[in-house]
Amino acid sequence: MMMDVKNQKRMAAEMLKCGASRVWINPNRIADVADAITRADIRTAIQSGSIVKLPKKGNSRGRINRNLRQKDKGRQKGHGSRKGTLRTRTPKKQRWMKSIRAMRDELRKYRDSGKIERSTYRKYYGLTKGGMFKGRRNLEEHLRNEGLLKE
Repeated sequence: MMMDVKNQKRMAAEMLKCGASRVWINPNRIADVADAITRADIRTAIQSGSIVKLPKKGNSRGRINRNLRQKDKGRQKGHGSRKGTLRTRTPKKQRWMKSIRAMRDELRKYRDSGKIERSTYRKYYGLTKGGMFKGRRNLEEHLRNEGLLKE
């Protein structure tokens, strides 16, 4: 027959500063614990080892960390794993920054090597900022067509 030790468990939880689910009562000494009705009795039971505070349970991140390492290598990123559109997966601003920096680097390279004039650089810097070119190749193509790129 199982004895009711609900109250003892509650008091022990308060004393051990944890939840009642983390209080373990030794099944071999349950009769002694059931007789313990005062806080002093519970304290004695804790000291004798009849009542023990169980360790906290946690969720293991092992599998998650493994998957993240795989994703760093480029695995698990196929169409079936994607939930958002291409635009949600890389924000608009990030895409803009990537392309604008590439085009500005190209312009700077042309200016420093003397392939374009300073005035051309300034003009095309502004056009680039205005979003006139799709990317680096488009910018170069435009400069060639206009005859502004010296070889």
